[in-house]
Amino acid sequence: MPGLTETIADFIVDTPIDAAPKGADERGTKVLADTFAVMIAGVGSEAFAPLKRYIEVSRSTGTSPILGTSLTASPEVAAMVAGTLGHALDFDDVLAIMPGHPSVTIMGAVLPTLGGEPISGKRLLDAHRVGVEVGAKIGVAMTIGHYDRGFHATGSVGIFAALAALARLHRLDRETTRIAFGIASSMASGLRRNFGTMTKPLHSGWASHNALVAFNLARSGFTAAMDVLEAKSGFFAAYGTEASDPQVAIETLGNPWSVMDPGIALKKWPCYNGSQRGMDGVLQLREKLGFTAETLAHIECRMPPGGMKVVIYPKPTTGLEGKFSLQYAVAAGVLDGKYSMWTFTDEAVNRPAIRELIEHKVVAREDEACGVGDPTLMTKASGSRGFVEVEARTVDGRSETVRVSFAPGHPKRELGWSEIEQKFMDCATHGGMAADQAGKAFAALVQLERVDDLAAVVRLMTRG
Repeated sequence: MPGLTETIADFIVDTPIDAAPKGADERGTKVLADTFAVMIAGVGSEAFAPLKRYIEVSRSTGTSPILGTSLTASPEVAAMVAGTLGHALDFDDVLAIMPGHPSVTIMGAVLPTLGGEPISGKRLLDAHRVGVEVGAKIGVAMTIGHYDRGFHATGSVGIFAALAALARLHRLDRETTRIAFGIASSMASGLRRNFGTMTKPLHSGWASHNALVAFNLARSGFTAAMDVLEAKSGFFAAYGTEASDPQVAIETLGNPWSVMDPGIALKKWPCYNGSQRGMDGVLQLREKLGFTAETLAHIECRMPPGGMKVVIYPKPTTGLEGKFSLQYAVAAGVLDGKYSMWTFTDEAVNRPAIRELIEHKVVAREDEACGVGDPTLMTKASGSRGFVEVEARTVDGRSETVRVSFAPGHPKRELGWSEIEQKFMDCATHGGMAADQAGKAFAALVQLERVDDLAAVVRLMTRG
């Protein structure tokens, strides 16, 4: 019986381009339009300035473009910067079964390889879909125990998603693909303790960088173990738990395709995915009860068991910490009645009215009742378990409770094209791109299936 590394290589090489189910190209087009949007928006994040300085001090020279800018760098540094900027605002897509954010990691690695032979949008969609599938099924087979150990799967598993996409896009042969996976396995990294800092998005950027390094080294004749995923001293043994089982990935690869089932979630707001059901609940209650910060007496957000695992900053002091603070997210919704990219800035987080709400009116906690009816509760990522309840009471005694099972943008509450276009334009503005240029770029991305050469689309998203 072939092992997982060989099975993945065979899947990458042998799967027909038309093997994916109906609707996969349209779903993938939405995801990639969203991914390009958040990469451009990252230029307006606090991570951009140090990344720009890094390009300078590392003396990285090359012609690979950085989206949303006029900067260029060597392919591997460009991959790191693009992957990092795409995750800098925590606004990128989510694949709960991985669990992680696969698409910026994939596109960070792929973008610097465009511009040689013409590559069509159809081939990009195919490569992205294959990359997502490989990352998803490795993540499922590793189990949530990998994440619970402290690994951030966006980096530690996402590297394999990015590598699979590269191998598929550039038609790597099966032996070289297995070697590339062997190289990449020794580069997999990312620790959850760095959530709320710039190093969290670096996990995706570093995975993009290392996937491209592994790809180029393998093509250059470098060697590595060809059974690295399943071997006794390999990736699953070192990074997994007793429940981790490579056979699970072997049996489910491409059956079903993860891009369709369970599907990829697109975020409506730029913060930790696990907070967004509660945030949606706050906005629902604010509309129903018509409260303000002054007329609210109490609001409580109840999460399923394990739901507070990642929201580690009860009293944040920076915008980055605010992205991982459920208390802050609830308070901001109460005060502002909406969420935007400004919500997660240092200025917004440190408003006195926010501190007052967190201190006296906001409660966020786990509740076992929010996991009832979910038989696979503890095997899921913390942000997709059970359901979330939000309860509010006004000073005049009115009260209401809402239950939210799926956040806006979840595959069961999919964003429409108009919402994706609005997000793209908002992201472009945040990244400093002119509206007319952003409009042309979005129009091209909507037609991605029919694009003959992606290099022309990439040029629409860079500055002259």
